[in-house]
Amino acid sequence: QVQLVESGGGLVQPGGSLRLSCAASGSIFSIGAMGWYRQAPGKERELVARISSGGSTYYADSVKGRFTISRDNAKNTVYLQMNSLKPEDTAVYYCNAAGSGSGLYFDPFDSWGQGTQVTVSS
Repeated sequence: QVQLVESGGGLVQPGGSLRLSCAASGSIFSIGAMGWYRQAPGKERELVARISSGGSTYYADSVKGRFTISRDNAKNTVYLQMNSLKPEDTAVYYCNAAGSGSGLYFDPFDSWGQGTQVTVSS
C-alpha cells in the first residue's frame, strides 16, 4: 500500500506564492508519473501539472508560466511552486502518483493524497 501526504496549503493574497509538497511512502518499488490536480467548489477535478520519472512536465494552460512542478526521486516527493496566485486558483489540491509496488509481483498502484486547501483572497 502506498500513501501520499500533502502539505503547504493555506491562505494567501492575490499575487502571492505557495509551495505544495507531497511525499509518497509505503511499499514502493518505483514511481512513474506524479501530478497535481485541483477541485474547486462545484467544479470537476482538473489536472494542474504532471511530471514524468525522467522530468518531462505538462501544465494546464491556466497555470503555465506561474506554476512549476518538480520532484525529488530519492525522497519520493513531488512539489508544486505556485507564484502569481489568482483567486481562481482557489481549490483543494490533490497529489497523485502511479508506479509499481515492492511486493512479490510488483503490483501497480495509483494513489491519491487527502488534499490540501489553497485559498487566494484579499
